[in-house]
Amino acid sequence: MLRIGFITSGGDCQSLNATMRGVAKTLYNNVKDVEIYGILEGYKGLMYGNYRLLKPKDFSGVLTLGGTIIGTSRQPFKLMNVPDENGLDKVKAMKDTYKKLKLDCLVILGGNGTHKTANLLSEEGLNVVTCPKTIDNDIWGTDMTFGFQSAVDIATNVIDCIHTTAASHGRVFIVEVMGHKVGWMTLHAGIAGGADVILLPEVPYDINKVANALKKRAKEGKRFSIIAVAEGAISKEDAKLSKKEYKEKYKNSTDPSVAYRIGREITEKCGQEVRITIPGHTQRGGSPCAYDRVISTRLGVAAAKLIMEEKYGYMVGFDGDKIVPVPLNEVAGKLKYVPKDCQMIKEAKALGICFGD
Repeated sequence: MLRIGFITSGGDCQSLNATMRGVAKTLYNNVKDVEIYGILEGYKGLMYGNYRLLKPKDFSGVLTLGGTIIGTSRQPFKLMNVPDENGLDKVKAMKDTYKKLKLDCLVILGGNGTHKTANLLSEEGLNVVTCPKTIDNDIWGTDMTFGFQSAVDIATNVIDCIHTTAASHGRVFIVEVMGHKVGWMTLHAGIAGGADVILLPEVPYDINKVANALKKRAKEGKRFSIIAVAEGAISKEDAKLSKKEYKEKYKNSTDPSVAYRIGREITEKCGQEVRITIPGHTQRGGSPCAYDRVISTRLGVAAAKLIMEEKYGYMVGFDGDKIVPVPLNEVAGKLKYVPKDCQMIKEAKALGICFGD
């Protein structure tokens, strides 16, 4: 009997269910006796022993279903070795649940924080295989993560819709795209949506250069401008500050987010009317796009093959179009940033898109 546990951890996104379906169907079709347990609400379920036995029918009709059928939660890695309010040793409790269920492997779907804990469990002796999930596409060791393209499609649609109202009213519209530390989503959605300015966490901006780009467009008779801003975008001035200094600087700020701060500064410098749109968690929701359904299915099959070959301690990731196993200890704790010499940025600048640098 092969016993597998599924965990979906961290922020939800499209194609979590499709990926689990890929793993499950591959195992059901190639292994005689399989039991699959859904560990409920992420690592929390593993800590407190909350789980349910999943049947083949549970994976029917979920290819197009967003979210996760087993729930998720955020469990910060930095607190994993800190006992809970009742003194529970979290790592020991997770190992105990694993042993209680007599699992042969945990299949963990998640992003950067999730992979840190997955690597911790692997180092503690548990058999672990992971799949790269995040709308940010910022996991080291894979060229693509599932959920990314679906989120980009949603953010692009928002920018598309904003174009008509921006053109009608002759305004500057700022669309704030998810991405605290990494700007892949904003870069892709900004280019796809025809944004005039794209501001990324990796490329600190000069607000004067942004203002000049908008003034130039106005002088050329262009009545509106679209700015795609990553929620983690930062000015050149603020990029020089420590985290403590940054928090101190903005502790009394009334701006709800960076988009509002930039909007206010643009109005002050250009006198142009600015509106803010924040699609927020809609970028995580809805059905996965066709691309994500395909890659998540492929990743699920690859993860199942590693389990059948008893190759544990790996994430399945993309190297170009090929799926390769990547050691968890190489993935954990690393982010895949947009490089400053990124070819896409060079191409966008050739189009006349301003990055504020």
